[in-house]
Amino acid sequence: MPKMKTKAGAKKRFRITASGKIKRKHAYKSHILTKKSKKRKRNLGYDTIVDKADLKNIKGCLALK
Repeated sequence: MPKMKTKAGAKKRFRITASGKIKRKHAYKSHILTKKSKKRKRNLGYDTIVDKADLKNIKGCLALK
């Protein structure tokens, strides 16, 4: 059986931490920024961990177990 291919969009959007968790960026940080507060934009800039509900789907896209 051939190897599973990684989805190209997923490998650009997600990174794996040393402990095996998957990091992602926040949404809503690319445009229409004038109406968003400084605090909101600053907090959207930080990375976060992928939710447990989405983990199986994302691991499949990244060709992980």
